[in-house]
Amino acid sequence: MQVVVRDNNVDQALRALKKKMQREGIFREMKLRRSFEKPSERKAREKAEAVRRYRKLMRKRMEREGF
Repeated sequence: MQVVVRDNNVDQALRALKKKMQREGIFREMKLRRSFEKPSERKAREKAEAVRRYRKLMRKRMEREGF
């Protein structure tokens, strides 16, 4: 990942880097890898995430269609 520093403005470049990392999910990945996650826990977490995504999609779809 690369960020350009313009006019020696390191703070702005750091904010841009953090935003890119957030978008890519790097912070979330680092948090997950801090400790070992059993395969059964991983499956349960991924399934719960999928359910959450699906429910959010349905909520947005219903809102858009006016139900």
